[in-house]
Amino acid sequence: MPSPQKAKGSGFEREVARFLSDLYGESFIRVPNSGAYIGGKNKERKQVLHEGQVRSFKGDIIPGQSFTKLNAECKSYADFPFNLAVTGECKVLEGWLNQMMGVAEPDDLNVLFMKFNRKGRFAAIETKYDWTVKNFLHYSSIKHNDWIITDFDNFFELNKDLFKALCGSTDTKSLSILNQHYCVAQTV
Repeated sequence: MPSPQKAKGSGFEREVARFLSDLYGESFIRVPNSGAYIGGKNKERKQVLHEGQVRSFKGDIIPGQSFTKLNAECKSYADFPFNLAVTGECKVLEGWLNQMMGVAEPDDLNVLFMKFNRKGRFAAIETKYDWTVKNFLHYSSIKHNDWIITDFDNFFELNKDLFKALCGSTDTKSLSILNQHYCVAQTV
């Protein structure tokens, strides 16, 4: 029987997978026995797996078929030291980013989904993309550049199509949105 914390984390991974499946109409699932299958001490496993297998075991979520560049981690905890994130000295957040980025490929879209008791759900995304957000916390990682931490639901309300396009979607609508996004970003 899993520990209560492990069950809580697994439940949040399933919650995120269901949300993304419903939002995009593709099958997202929790990685079975999630927990660094190809990360950390298990990096050598990447040498014997084909691209699809590596993609399936990165992070905590096996992405939908058109989300070839998605690398997602999910964390569910009782609390989070937002005060330390503001000062740039948040060891907890650095540890989570290290875990996620340890399996990331250079062109991946890396996203950290977080849920905290009585605080809500949040998404941490790299600032190298031009996201639309209403309210956010800017976090400068010691090793992994700059990140935006924002409300989970609000992030997807404002960035649904861009998120899909950046994750490697090849559908015409997503490619058009991505092209418009880069044309606007280059003219500003």
